[in-house]
Amino acid sequence: MKNSLAKISRRDFIKLAGAGAGALALGSLLDQPVRAMPRQMPRLLGDFPTGKLLGRLSGYFGKTQIRSQPHELAASVKEIYDDYVVEWDREVVGTTMNYVSNSKRWIETPEGFVYAPFFQPVRNEANQPLQNIPDGEKGFWAEVTVPYIDFILDNPQPASPWLKHNLEQGLPIRLYYSQILWVDQIKVSERTGNLIYRLTEPFSGYDAFWAEGAAFRPLTKDDLAPIHPDVDPATKKVVVNLTDQTLSCFEGNSEVYFCQISSGGKWDAYGNAVDAWSTPLGEHWTWRKAISIHMAGGTVAGGYDTPAITWTTLFSGTGVAIHSTFWHNDFGTPRSHGCVNASPEDAKWVFRWGLPNVPLDPGDVTVQGDVGTHVIVKERG
Repeated sequence: MKNSLAKISRRDFIKLAGAGAGALALGSLLDQPVRAMPRQMPRLLGDFPTGKLLGRLSGYFGKTQIRSQPHELAASVKEIYDDYVVEWDREVVGTTMNYVSNSKRWIETPEGFVYAPFFQPVRNEANQPLQNIPDGEKGFWAEVTVPYIDFILDNPQPASPWLKHNLEQGLPIRLYYSQILWVDQIKVSERTGNLIYRLTEPFSGYDAFWAEGAAFRPLTKDDLAPIHPDVDPATKKVVVNLTDQTLSCFEGNSEVYFCQISSGGKWDAYGNAVDAWSTPLGEHWTWRKAISIHMAGGTVAGGYDTPAITWTTLFSGTGVAIHSTFWHNDFGTPRSHGCVNASPEDAKWVFRWGLPNVPLDPGDVTVQGDVGTHVIVKERG
């Protein structure tokens, strides 16, 4: 966020780093008139580095430094801003940025070292776009497979607060690697001659976007194929350990999956310890699963509004979920608004393994009672 976060205080950094289900702290600008949305098509697929694994400076960090060593006080090689993409050579152990995270993970790049929790692991994999919606179908789910893709709106004015915010601040309007949206129209761009997709969020009813079809991979039934379907579902349970910031999947007494997560943040906008964003302790049951949903919450001054949060497994209240996260890579540190943040790969595994099973169309199932998978949220001890 070059314009709004080029200079950022420690207090503001903590406020933004505490954001959970949303990657965006929404300010009073949302109350101001919105300028007209530009109608030209965005640029084509970005000129990204060629490495097999890349890293994107993600979400709300504003800017950071590429450093000569994996240390926050090492000499700066280059100042970079949000959405800058680096070539990810390997992870190394360095120092902790103790005002942000407990992690000591850094990424070695050809240009120097960057702090890993700030960078979403991404790839740059273009696709052959479909020319038409498959026969007999109303549309299809499609996943972003490039670091990011610019888009334009189909509707004349943005409806979502995050789009209004970005427009007011002069920030890019983009979708990011691993996000999934519903494609309901395909056409040839008059400007480029390329196939472009119209993308929507069918469970939110907000905005519709047009973007380059080559940036999206259509999902298949294999993406939703249940994992270990022959196992008695009554023996399956998910255990979230808030002390250790971990998630384990059990079949009976056997742990079959393990990953790091980020649960509810422990600090407010001013860096004070609070319980307002705590992930609810206790025993729960999965009551809804959705391939992709729009999440929003909080107030205009300190809330969040984020589209296309994928592989969402809701288990408590009206919105607490295990879900994929693209706006940080700091799993192991509490930093959400109560949800259980996981990497796209981990969230997808849990989604496919637990109940209820979700069909590709419509991609959303709600159940009642103890029909879903048992979810236990606890602290160590």
